[in-house]
Amino acid sequence: MTSAAVTHAVARACSEGSIESCTCDYRAAPGRGVRDWEWGGCSDNIGYGFRFSREFVDAGERGRSLREKMNLHNNEAGRAHVASEMRQECKCHGMSGSCTVRTCWMRLPSLRVVSDNLKDRFDGASRAGGGGGGPRRNRYNFKLKPHEPEHKPPGPKDLVYLETSPDFCNRHPRLGIQGTHGRQCNDTSIGVDGCDLMCCGRGYRTQELHVVERCACTFHWCCEVKCKLCKVKKTVHTCL
Repeated sequence: MTSAAVTHAVARACSEGSIESCTCDYRAAPGRGVRDWEWGGCSDNIGYGFRFSREFVDAGERGRSLREKMNLHNNEAGRAHVASEMRQECKCHGMSGSCTVRTCWMRLPSLRVVSDNLKDRFDGASRAGGGGGGPRRNRYNFKLKPHEPEHKPPGPKDLVYLETSPDFCNRHPRLGIQGTHGRQCNDTSIGVDGCDLMCCGRGYRTQELHVVERCACTFHWCCEVKCKLCKVKKTVHTCL
């Protein structure tokens, strides 16, 4: 995510004129025709952002150990997601709002789109078990191998990991893991807050509790909020 964010921020800053060492990317997109429109807008400079992110984010990674190769691969994947989501934008020119001529350029996606895509890749990340080396002059010239031989190698936009996560269900003080015993959960949710997932299959206890909450709050000019105290009954589910 850091690699993607740096790529995104620098590429956008170039086109906005915020960085003296770069400008818009004025190159026409490869493979695009120019029959009824012309390439003349200010494209976000993804090339400069990509190179800067490599130099800045990957500075401490030499690609010699498996962990460094994993980091380099994941950093490249973050940048690849920014580049692959760039889209063409156009502006019409003509009399009375007609679109006889269009000027087009390439625009970065929002960082939210990139982060959502990376979250999907994170959820489907694969475990890496080794990697072939490449010439030392190019630390990116390697291919990580899957931990399980029958699995396919990770692609350029896939995320990888080396070690499986510890067991978060039970308490491990040495690792700073508190476990999920006694945690409140939602019995109707299928997400991470749901009782089935959070309680790790151990089951949960349901209680009817009376609690005092602030209620009937009103704003008084100026500037105070006054509330009453109400006693309400709540159903609470707690992991065993």
